[in-house]
Amino acid sequence: MHKLVDLESLKTVISAVKREGKKIVFTNGCFDILHIGHIRYLQQAKALGDLLVVGINSDESVRALKGEGRPVNDERERAEMIAALECVDYVVIFTETTPLDVISQLEPHFHVKGGDYRGKSLAEAGLVSSYGGKVVLVGETAGKSTTALIAKLVEKMRQVD
Repeated sequence: MHKLVDLESLKTVISAVKREGKKIVFTNGCFDILHIGHIRYLQQAKALGDLLVVGINSDESVRALKGEGRPVNDERERAEMIAALECVDYVVIFTETTPLDVISQLEPHFHVKGGDYRGKSLAEAGLVSSYGGKVVLVGETAGKSTTALIAKLVEKMRQVD
């Protein structure tokens, strides 16, 4: 997959794109089970700029954030699914629980998070504003999350038993 890159390669691409005056959008997440909320979120993020980079949490960092039993899909599969989306230009896997290191190295013009972060403290906000970037919260699709989807599947399985 040409869209799935390591951070060093991505830095080279981003530098070239910035020299062309194009706007870089970065977002991140676990993207454990791809659903319509993810698709709409990523499409909104892409609309903010010229190039959309998606950071995918590694399996280890997903477990740290979501607990044992997660992720459902491994990091490579999650990255490939996100990379297959037309609105996504590049995907990078990162091992930390927050994308601070990736953001500090790429310095995207926009760092996008979902509307579910509204009113919450965002660890990346200070870093993004320090180099002149902007944090943007995009709309969320109510009731559409991986956690909600897993709960729905569990309930359906109980009904089958």
